[in-house]
Amino acid sequence: MTSGSASYFDGVTSARHDVVVELGPGALHIRAHDGTMIGEWPYAELEHLAAPADVLRLGRARSPVLARLEVRDPALAAAIDERAHTVDRSGAGERRMRVRAIGWTFGATISLVLVAVFGLPALSDRIAPLIPLSVEHKLGLAVDAQVRAMLNPGGAARPFECGEGEAGRPGRAALDRLVGRLERAAALPIPLRIAVVRRREANAIALPGGHIYVFQGLVERARSADELAGVLAHEIGHVAHRDGTRSVLQSAGLSFLFGMLLGDFTGGGVVVIAAKTVVQSAYSREVEASADRYAVALMGRIGGDARALAAILQRIAGPGEPGIRILLDHPQAKDRAAAIDAAAAAAAAVTPQPLLAPAEWAALKRICG
Repeated sequence: MTSGSASYFDGVTSARHDVVVELGPGALHIRAHDGTMIGEWPYAELEHLAAPADVLRLGRARSPVLARLEVRDPALAAAIDERAHTVDRSGAGERRMRVRAIGWTFGATISLVLVAVFGLPALSDRIAPLIPLSVEHKLGLAVDAQVRAMLNPGGAARPFECGEGEAGRPGRAALDRLVGRLERAAALPIPLRIAVVRRREANAIALPGGHIYVFQGLVERARSADELAGVLAHEIGHVAHRDGTRSVLQSAGLSFLFGMLLGDFTGGGVVVIAAKTVVQSAYSREVEASADRYAVALMGRIGGDARALAAILQRIAGPGEPGIRILLDHPQAKDRAAAIDAAAAAAAAVTPQPLLAPAEWAALKRICG
């Protein structure tokens, strides 16, 4: 048994007692030189007190008597340090705590990454269908205002939304007729709000709550009402599948959940995050394929040419997919077009009929003046 000399103060008098300290399996044994047991202090109850560098001063935690023990023997002090986790003269305990803290930080970081990569997408897939449509509608209104501010920074001489002036009204009427056919066939539980805006990109985006923006560049690149209707049907598919809400939920995470619980999406960073997510989102191949299948089925229900979506997709993407693409994030235009053609061929039952009269399509092409 390791032992050595020390000084003992009983906490009652100021007298110092020379004692022998023995290190037992679970406690310090403090004895007088005649062998009389003075005290037994468990290692777990030792309290390290401030003292000069060459002195190990110990007290007993939660003891009603302020007794203390002073050890000047370096070997005995080191042996006590090894046995008592509350004593850390060498700094080993602090180093262990640092290592544990770094380990926990690293583990927490890995956990957050795993949650972001795997947890949030899986969670959003489950939660998105459960969000009340009234909440999604309120989110859509807030996101719509933010998206408009992002897409239309101001300074343009003409209105941002096409079809509002005298020259654009016939085109707006033609668009409303085309959208009406799609909306009646889709029979969604929320109304659609589709607008053509003055942006030169060949693009279209669907917001939560049934808001869809078609860019002027896409209307200009479309060669028929069926091509434009095919793109609209694809975006309606995103609305029907609530892909925008799911994407916002993945990006905004807990901020969106708090907004949903409070029913307040006015102000705060969640709307900005949601707007950027919708404008810059990159849907997965599975999500895009699902919206394509929806578009083929919807075009079939209104008697349109479902293959028109494949035609405009390939034309805008171009050989090797350089340059502008529909929504910029739609993956593998050639593969998607082939899948759309195959699905359209399998679903074809009647010869497609023109969705708009030539005069109506001409007016729609001039909707932005």
